[in-house]
Amino acid sequence: MHKSRLAAMVIDCDVEDIETANRFWGQALGFDPKPSDESWADRYTHLNVPDDQPHVLIQKVNHPSRVHLDIETDNIEAEVNRLQSLGATIVERFPRWVVMEAPTGHRFCVVNPQRPDFGESPEVNVWGD
Repeated sequence: MHKSRLAAMVIDCDVEDIETANRFWGQALGFDPKPSDESWADRYTHLNVPDDQPHVLIQKVNHPSRVHLDIETDNIEAEVNRLQSLGATIVERFPRWVVMEAPTGHRFCVVNPQRPDFGESPEVNVWGD
């Protein structure tokens, strides 16, 4: 048995300066941008949304701009297997997440728990493995 839920909406931005994207999306969605730690600050930030809502991340990328979802889980391998059984495919594996593609062509990531209430939230889906 494992758990999963929507963790974040990630706005992938093919831009020179991440601050341009921060300003636009922060103002467009009504949330203040919050820089990430120093090692990621030049290409990765998030908006300061309430804790009970999915995160909104802004990420500088080297591919066309798009929006993708992050699904958080307490068992990445089990969740990847579940999603593969639904027709998703693995695009790339990283040490802390897996990039997948839905049968519809949309990319998304399977990640470790991101939101602080993951373990206690009644909104988390429980899947039988």
